[in-house]
Amino acid sequence: MLQLIGFDGDDTLWHSEDYYQQANATFATIVGRYVDLADGRVQADMLTTEQRNLKLFGYGAKGMTLSMVETAIAMTDKRITAADIHQIVELGKSVLQHPVELLPGIREAVEQVAAQYTVVLITKGDLFHQEKKVAQSGLADLFQRIEIVSEKNAATYRRVLGEFKLQPAQFAMVGNSLRSDIEPVVRLGGWGVHLPYHVTWAHELETGLGEDEQRVISVASPSAIPAAVAELAQRAAA
Repeated sequence: MLQLIGFDGDDTLWHSEDYYQQANATFATIVGRYVDLADGRVQADMLTTEQRNLKLFGYGAKGMTLSMVETAIAMTDKRITAADIHQIVELGKSVLQHPVELLPGIREAVEQVAAQYTVVLITKGDLFHQEKKVAQSGLADLFQRIEIVSEKNAATYRRVLGEFKLQPAQFAMVGNSLRSDIEPVVRLGGWGVHLPYHVTWAHELETGLGEDEQRVISVASPSAIPAAVAELAQRAAA
């Protein structure tokens, strides 16, 4: 039976990707002063650089900013000015300083789930930035444990489950990313509630899960999360 429910942070509890998308749009405008953007390769080159740098910089605004600088220098053949590099750095700072705005109804959803299960927050990204967002969200009191991790993979979820002395079948993860939040848990034998966000970073779109996966329920809004968890609990008990 289900005993532990994990919640993702970014774009599950609070808005996040919108700010990254806005920064990327401004970044493209800056690079567009030097190169022709008609072929749309700025975003493709940026994604390639970010993915290559993940093992060095990790996830989050700081890694994004460094990848923006690297991409801009490469795409402009080092012609980009110091003033424009400075503007890119300021873009990164703006993402780090964005306000924390909860998804409508998410606090009530977490409260309902927490009334019946132990709930934990498992979020990845820059430690300082994620700690700040958790504090500003006003949700920290709802979680028995808060895990800020560098990557969400099978090893991470195994460690968390091991510390609670639980098996994967006793755990369900709620999140917007099939790749990071749901697929590793399902592969271990756990369960997932997928809450799609209206925009998703291309890196997080890659998944091997099929649309008919019976260990996953997709919901359209936070208000549907408690019912989805209840349904998964029935499936787990069957």
